Amino acid sequence: MHFLDGHLYPENQQPLIITAAPYAPGWIPEDFPEDIPVTMEEQIQKAVDCYEAGARVLHLHVREANGKGSKRLSMFNELIAGVRAAVPDMVIQVGGSISFAPEEGQDAKWLSDDTRHMLAELDPKPDQVTVTVNTSQMNVTEHAGLDDFKGVSRGFPHLYKTYKDMVVPSNPSWAEEHIRRLTAAGIQSEFQCYNINSFETIERMIRRGVYKGPLVMNWVAISGGMDQANIFNLANMLRAVPDGAVVTVESSVLNVLPINMIGIALGLHVRCGIEDVLWNQSRTGKMSSVEQIKQLVRISREFGRPIATAKQTREILKLGVFYDTVEETLQANGFSPNRNGANQGFLRKQENLPS
Repeated sequence: MHFLDGHLYPENQQPLIITAAPYAPGWIPEDFPEDIPVTMEEQIQKAVDCYEAGARVLHLHVREANGKGSKRLSMFNELIAGVRAAVPDMVIQVGGSISFAPEEGQDAKWLSDDTRHMLAELDPKPDQVTVTVNTSQMNVTEHAGLDDFKGVSRGFPHLYKTYKDMVVPSNPSWAEEHIRRLTAAGIQSEFQCYNINSFETIERMIRRGVYKGPLVMNWVAISGGMDQANIFNLANMLRAVPDGAVVTVESSVLNVLPINMIGIALGLHVRCGIEDVLWNQSRTGKMSSVEQIKQLVRISREFGRPIATAKQTREILKLGVFYDTVEETLQANGFSPNRNGANQGFLRKQENLPS
């Protein structure tokens, strides 16, 4: 991305899109019973509450009636339908892991390739499905301290170990087929970029015609095989990202708030919710998803940056938009065109080069 003079001024930035992740598949209800919704009615109401607080995108997972993370797509259909009826303007983003919460006596792991492909057949269909790119370690314990998990389930020795060893499977053949199926269903691929390598793979897939749509992505800074939450890693990512991309920053534990503040200041978009962090910054108490959203709304307004309306959110994300050709995709996202003959590439858009 090119940051010109005045890029920190709110009038030169998009309204802020807040993504809420309130369903927290990596926790058990006893970790935060006041805020983890269990019944279908509670899960639908949580979406309403997050929207009314200022979130416009809902990162959606589902729980069974017994409180366990659901792996049944029929439950996803039921929750999506309920959210659509209760808060129709909210953008629904289904988490592509479905649920990585471990079954009794088993390791925490992502579901099979075939099962995740079925997300393209959800009915009603979501607006987005998150798409991981490149298989990676996902050790969600690595940059956390002992106090982050004290008194909650992830601090239990057997669960700590299984989350420490968790892997995100995303082989090239799976990712390409998944993107193809989502596109055919009219669902936007929302890319999860764990480092510059995963972003580069996405760029190559665009240049080769695997994905022809708006580049909407999360920078996932949770360490453990993914980027560390620091300004150097973010800046390195942004230097490669084209100007037409939509970038949301995402982190975990007490890194969530400072990373989001950096994102707000830079004109990027943000994500919060108890899926990412349970505690306030002093760890003196737990902070609900709605409280986290309201905090970001207040901070963004302090910066002078307004919160996106539902209509603005859909326009910024370009939901429902797909392109016909590789060339159109590259141009719409702000990439330089593909190489034409024996040259090194383009420093400027091709149409501006002298003949």
